Formats: sequence, C-alpha cells, structure tokens
Amino acid sequence: MTGGLRRFRTPVRRAAPGEKCEMCAEPISVEHGHVIDLESRAILCTCRGCYLLFTHRGAGGKRHRAVPDRYRHAPRFGPGTALWETAGIPVKTAFLFRNSVQDRPVAFYPSPAGATESLLPLGTWDDLLAGTPAFADIADDVEALLLNQLDLGFECFLVPIDVCYELVGIVRSTWRGFDGGTEAHEAIDGFFAHLRERSEVVADG
Repeated sequence: MTGGLRRFRTPVRRAAPGEKCEMCAEPISVEHGHVIDLESRAILCTCRGCYLLFTHRGAGGKRHRAVPDRYRHAPRFGPGTALWETAGIPVKTAFLFRNSVQDRPVAFYPSPAGATESLLPLGTWDDLLAGTPAFADIADDVEALLLNQLDLGFECFLVPIDVCYELVGIVRSTWRGFDGGTEAHEAIDGFFAHLRERSEVVADG
C-alpha cells in the first residue's frame, strides 16, 4: 500500500525544452506521449516512435503500454451516488481503473498527502460500466473513470490515466488547511472546466 501511495504523490512530469525520451533518449517537445510501466505504475515521457511501439495490447512486451488520448464526459452519472455510499469516499472526487497486474479494479481519491485508495465493493466496477455504455470499452491500466460530485449529483469522465495523476498533483500542491482554501478550489474547478471543454459528451445509460 505504501508503495502505491508513493507513486501517486509525484505529479506527472512534463518535459521541458531540451529534454529527452525516457525510453530511447531522443529529444522530445512539450507536446509528447506517455507510456506507463504496468509494474511500477510510473509514467514515462516518450518520443513519437516509442509511444507508437506500445499502442497495442501486447506490443513490445507486457510491461509497458501507451496512454491513449481520448476524453468522454457523462454530465449526469447516476451510479456515482451508490459508489459514494458503499465505498465511503470522503471527498467529492475519485478515479477508478482496472489494474491488470493485480487483476482487479482499484479506486483512489486525491488528498493533500497524495492518492488514497478506497476499497471497492464486489461488482462496483461492472455496475459503473453498465450505467454508461460509452465507457464500456475503457482500457485496462491506461484509462480511468474520473467522478466528480456536483450540487445535484455526479458527472463522470473517461480520461487518460495521466490526467488523474495531474489532478492528484494539483491537490497536493495547492491544498491549504482543512478545507483547501481558495487557491485549491479554483485550481480544481479550472481543471474540470478544461476537461469538459475537451471531452466528447455521452449519455448516462
């Protein structure tokens, strides 16, 4: 458990001008792909060639997989209420994905200390996917369901897993005091506003 939390405490590193691919050492630009190490959960900044090498399941071995770049948004997500009641998530945001190494779905919520795991009741993952058919083809390890509690219910996004790491980093770096403070809430609101702008809207159920 400690190792898992440590991996989520470090925000996804964005390559600066002059940096190199973490797989082959070729120069990369600010706009670049990411590849995840399935065993360590580390996210690697990669050149286009290395990224493409791991875009298909099983390509280049079983340890690495390219992180896709697709965004879907269900503005009203009914299954979120049952998840919060059964998993005991104490905050308004959580993300879930299927970890193929552990052969199970996992759930985390961002906190000032990093990402905290919340145990999922049996069948929760299948119920979430059944509630929104547009999420049914979510990829193991590299895509996640990101849920956000609103005043009148929940919204849910299908996002690349590195986006969830980004949110964890925002919470860690901006949260102050018990309630987070103005800076944290504005940063989190801006994060979700940006996600809504770039996501394809899909129907819940």
